[in-house]
Amino acid sequence: MEFIIIAIITLVFTFFLGIVFEYNIKKLKHIADNEELDGIAKKYPSNLNICKYYLKKLNNENIEIEENSNGEASLYIAITNKIIIANISNTYTRIQTIAHECLHSIQDRKLLIFNFIFSNIYLLYFVCICILAILKILPNKMMFLAILLLLSMVYCTVRLFLENDAMIKAKYLARDYLEDVKISTKDEIDKLVNGFDYINSFGIKAMNYKFFFDSMVKVIIFLIICIIR
Repeated sequence: MEFIIIAIITLVFTFFLGIVFEYNIKKLKHIADNEELDGIAKKYPSNLNICKYYLKKLNNENIEIEENSNGEASLYIAITNKIIIANISNTYTRIQTIAHECLHSIQDRKLLIFNFIFSNIYLLYFVCICILAILKILPNKMMFLAILLLLSMVYCTVRLFLENDAMIKAKYLARDYLEDVKISTKDEIDKLVNGFDYINSFGIKAMNYKFFFDSMVKVIIFLIICIIR
């Protein structure tokens, strides 16, 4: 019965926070759609050149850069010190997205490595306790649930700090780049920066909720297994 109660409370809070954070998948998919801004951004150099500019400005040029035309998400891999740029050449958001990944590369190295290692430990722990629960060989399930919740809190704390830090600073780094290269007029630069602001006003909240949601999904999956097994 206790697992059912915890599952219901978890679902209620997850749903409630989704409303508070205005999490809307359909809106997020189209939030960056802006043909005018895309047209302005096409005047700028390749993603690789923009990335190199950011890294030079951040005094952190000893990084491998890779463009993945088949990828959907750009990312910085701390363990290999590598930035992967996804297929984002046709959208104006690339100017801020690349800044975001470059900013990750100058964050506290200990936190970055800890996040990489802990994320994998967290996922492995979740898979193991689910398998053991399914096989009915997991003793004291409530204790393992408590540990899962603790790991979720640690994961969200570290990951959200890293992501929020990069997302907030990315707009300013992108704006500096637009002003430095002097490719667009002041009016065009203002339009691009306002576009970044608009995306961030929804994107930052959505990202924070998404990490919480993903963690709670793991908790709910484990609770369902405990209930039915």
